[in-house]
Amino acid sequence: MPVSWDDTAVLTDAHDRFLAGRLVSRAVRPTILSSWERCRSLGIAADQVDVLYHTELDLGGSLTEAAQPVLDRLESQVSGIRVSAVLCDQDARVLERRVGEHSLNRFLDSLNLAPGFGFSEELTGTNGMGTALAARQPAFVCGREHFADIMRQFACAAAPIRDPLSGRVLGALDLTCDHRHADVSMLGLVHQAAVDVEQRLLDRITTRERALLASFAVGGAREAPDALDRRDQLVLQELAVQLIAGGRACVVEARLPEGRGVTLWCHETHGPTGATGFLVEAVLPGGRRCRCAPEDRTDSPEPPDLAGKGPMSLLALGNLALPAYPPAAPGRPGPVPPPAPAPGPGPMPSPTSPMPSPGPWARGTPLAVGEPGVSRLALLARERLGLLCEAGVTVGTTLDVTRTAEELTEVAVPRFADYVAVDLPDCVLRGEEPVGTGGPLLRVAMAGVRPGSHLYAVGESVRYAASTPHARALATGEPVLEPYLNEAYGWLANDPARGGQALRAGIHSLIAVPMRARGVVLGVAAFYRSALKQPFEEDDLSLAEDLVGRAAVCIDNARRFTREHTTALALQRSLLPRGLPAQHAVEAAHRYRPATNGVGGDWFDVIPLSGARVALAVGDVVGHGLHATATMGRLRTAVHNFSALDLAVDEVLSQLDDLVCRLDPDPTDTDAMDAMDADTDTYPTGPEPGGESEPGIVGSSCLYAVYDPVNRRCTAARAGHPPPALVLPDGTVEFPDVPPGPPLGVGGLPFETADLEVPEGSLLVLYTDGLLTGDGHDPEVGFERLRAALARPGRTPEQTCAALESLFPERPVDDVVLLVARTRALGEDQVAVWDLPADPAEVSRARQEVIARLTEWGLEEPAFTTELIVSELVTNAIRYGREPLQLRLLRERALICEMADGSSTSPRLRRARTTDEGGRGLFLVAQLARRWGTRYTEHGKVIWTEQPLPPAH
Repeated sequence: MPVSWDDTAVLTDAHDRFLAGRLVSRAVRPTILSSWERCRSLGIAADQVDVLYHTELDLGGSLTEAAQPVLDRLESQVSGIRVSAVLCDQDARVLERRVGEHSLNRFLDSLNLAPGFGFSEELTGTNGMGTALAARQPAFVCGREHFADIMRQFACAAAPIRDPLSGRVLGALDLTCDHRHADVSMLGLVHQAAVDVEQRLLDRITTRERALLASFAVGGAREAPDALDRRDQLVLQELAVQLIAGGRACVVEARLPEGRGVTLWCHETHGPTGATGFLVEAVLPGGRRCRCAPEDRTDSPEPPDLAGKGPMSLLALGNLALPAYPPAAPGRPGPVPPPAPAPGPGPMPSPTSPMPSPGPWARGTPLAVGEPGVSRLALLARERLGLLCEAGVTVGTTLDVTRTAEELTEVAVPRFADYVAVDLPDCVLRGEEPVGTGGPLLRVAMAGVRPGSHLYAVGESVRYAASTPHARALATGEPVLEPYLNEAYGWLANDPARGGQALRAGIHSLIAVPMRARGVVLGVAAFYRSALKQPFEEDDLSLAEDLVGRAAVCIDNARRFTREHTTALALQRSLLPRGLPAQHAVEAAHRYRPATNGVGGDWFDVIPLSGARVALAVGDVVGHGLHATATMGRLRTAVHNFSALDLAVDEVLSQLDDLVCRLDPDPTDTDAMDAMDADTDTYPTGPEPGGESEPGIVGSSCLYAVYDPVNRRCTAARAGHPPPALVLPDGTVEFPDVPPGPPLGVGGLPFETADLEVPEGSLLVLYTDGLLTGDGHDPEVGFERLRAALARPGRTPEQTCAALESLFPERPVDDVVLLVARTRALGEDQVAVWDLPADPAEVSRARQEVIARLTEWGLEEPAFTTELIVSELVTNAIRYGREPLQLRLLRERALICEMADGSSTSPRLRRARTTDEGGRGLFLVAQLARRWGTRYTEHGKVIWTEQPLPPAH
């Protein structure tokens, strides 16, 4: 069972577990848990909400005018108490505020609970006004039941206000106080106030029926001291509306819930304007008139669910079968009530015979007045319109197939059916289009008025026989009505044991509706009745078809989004590194988690460079979806190409910036704009689900760093990206001061680098901003959380990634990328360096030194080849380069030979002719080495070669 709303400790723990993605369904009231789920799907952060001010408000409209007397009464009722009464519109924007204590005004102003500010659930999370409007029913939210942290000090009770004819929600009334003074009776008070506002709205438009009521008022009546409470009023008004809809004059004896007997008199009446209708009066025992006191309230702390009912039907209409009433006697307005009956069992009405003459009976209290046909049809139409209106608002709030199916079941139970089930093929849940309708289905959603329906449960596989209504609906694409299930042998034949149990449980009527969207049958929805004794009718069939049709479009949208999300995710993963390349400079590990509502363009890479160095890159492309993923693939390819050229760190970002600027078409470029206009079939005019960016907009952030294991230094630059984290071997965490640069795509601005000394065994941690702000945290809070999680010495990169997964959002709104690299260093026994003068005689000495070092390393096999390479490189440096000259030999995964000089002249490989005396040096080097190249430094250039080591090394 859910915990009490005032159990703060348990609710706080449940809220924390909910944010962490753990099961809390048994610890929170269902209405609150549903609201929390909506908040999470909207990406609302519990510690950060927005209260926006709106300037365009109808502060003097009909709703505000009708609510003035009700607000005045509420203000007097809470006088001297620190409680506020708030009227808001359908978007939860405050229209008027009243307080019990004037000192409360300043406090409420500081919290923006004032006219003009909005408190919709999609912005501020679970709260009284927003949740009552989102759920379309009265809501009580107290303390930690609020989704946002800043609102947990309050207790709120709110009830929606509906248009009395259309059923459309116009706004809501809310009572708010400190959660320590909360009382669930607040909900009954505010609900009655909302009903009173609806009644005042009705009074403005029911002139025809008021004319009928005026004919009764002419006769006058005596006031009696006996009063009926609100519960009795609801019972009598329910019977009165049914009598009017029956359209016959009669006298009915009724029994109230507490055993009190009441006589209802239904007779014709004529208004001054010529309108003709029926009036229902109530007479208590002894011929006394019953007075319905509006101040009397039900003893229940939470009023009955009156959502969707109008003032003429401010009650749950039920399904009472009216008996055949005798017609009115000619020339008389109708039968006269006899003396009140003796107490008897049951509240069901029973007819009596018309009296021969009116007699001296006292006139009764008018309960309801109206025209029979209009009342019956209007009430039914209004109830169905209200249900469709609510379905249009509450079904399809997320792009999740399962949640959309659950919303359909929740909106239809119990107002239309007692049980609702949705069955879909498994391929629809995966985002695929169903092929055929004869395969097994999966019970995706199920809701009912009580457990123990004996129907298939959620998660069970269902295969319907061809004779069942469900299979017929799937095959024909048309809804199927079975008003009496005990006669539907095809339904029973599918599973006789289960079907028999369902019949014995009271299920007696069924409607099966195929879920069709865009010409494709996605599944089937089934509506069952048990507690509602009246079977489904043809009118119910059209209503069920409308409900399912709306839900089917939403499910198809969710299915298509799932397919696109899966496609984008597959493309994203195919463009990301499947494994890290072999290199000695760092030991690396990584994590990638895509966004829930659309794959973004976050990426990472580890790129081996010349000289045993390694490049680490992390980037985040603007937007979500396939366009962002494709852009990410282009940028990652470009980073590989620029890195292969051995460009400096800042130069790599400059080249990327120039590339992104070329990817983004210039609005003044008419050729590019015409090309985009001609491709309207490729790109939709509106944003795609999940936040897909506009195809013409390209931008990205990037952090690019190069680590050299020889000198243990790291050079880094960033373009609109968070700085890296450096974890020293002792566990100290630093965020190096890497100069910030503009995001890629701005163009024209330079990038600065930072040169860091990195001790061997340190961790370089690169990440995207989804790790810092994915839960809605402020970036500074994210940095501190990251610092605390990293401050552990002795962890491997894989262990560090596993530890940081606790910081990943459960349902990230943006991609999260994490790259952790532990640095290594080349020892002195792996590096040999010689400074050479610009003297041709040094070529011979260099060859001898290299042979001696290779012999010391046990590399006699590649010695001859290396000797030839060193001879050519040193000769070219002395002949064409400038001092200083330096020869370096590295033994890593390969044998690396580097020749540095002070000249920036780039060597060029060419094929010498047979008559040329030179030009064969670099060609010979290229043939002997596995790879070779040139990189530029601050003081000149380096020509390098790589040779494979013998297998034993």
